[in-house]
Amino acid sequence: MARLWEDRKRVIASVSRAGLWGGTTFFLGVIFAVLGVIGDAANVTLGLEPMAWFLLAIVVSVLSVTFYIGWAVAWYLSTTEAKSKKEE
Repeated sequence: MARLWEDRKRVIASVSRAGLWGGTTFFLGVIFAVLGVIGDAANVTLGLEPMAWFLLAIVVSVLSVTFYIGWAVAWYLSTTEAKSKKEE
């Protein structure tokens, strides 16, 4: 896994992809949470029980954090490379 971060150009190229997936999974978590609230307030089952929607929201939100961490590392590597080229 450590070798994955050694290729700086590959990591920098993944900035937009990681940001896109992070945003997608974040909004998916919000949608799951809203479905859980609606299902619990209306006392109905919207495909899944309300607690299952809340658990899905938690899992997807944790997944979005991992995408955002990858995005932050790629962004950091991109900016440090730009700074080092500017100083030369």
